[in-house]
Amino acid sequence: MIVLVAIIMVSAATSAFRFLMVDDLVARLLGAGTLVIVALGVWFLWHAIFFGVRTEQLGKILEAEDALPEDTVERSPAGRPNRGQADEQFARFKAEAEADPDDWRVWYRLAYAYDIAGDRSRARQTMKQAIQMHRQR
Repeated sequence: MIVLVAIIMVSAATSAFRFLMVDDLVARLLGAGTLVIVALGVWFLWHAIFFGVRTEQLGKILEAEDALPEDTVERSPAGRPNRGQADEQFARFKAEAEADPDDWRVWYRLAYAYDIAGDRSRARQTMKQAIQMHRQR
């Protein structure tokens, strides 16, 4: 996927530069706008890749410490988690985070619980917090 997105961005940037070479104001504005969109795309792609890399690094540390959260929540045939079990797991990890709010490990596990519960935006924010805490130690 990353290679495909990179190919699309290079193609768009190439087209943008071609528009910038044309002696027409509208074409140049179109080229400049396209370059801004490509730059934003590169920025978002860069951050997404490094978020994944940092998350994986923390996961490897927890794996080495034998502290990765276990996925004990049953799933339906469609892949949906058992809501009761997910809520129970979430409550356990949330209590861990409240008991030791300065440990990035509990925030990693809480992010995992958010993900299982289906709250991807909070899972991502909580994982960002775990990454930040790990970097500051």
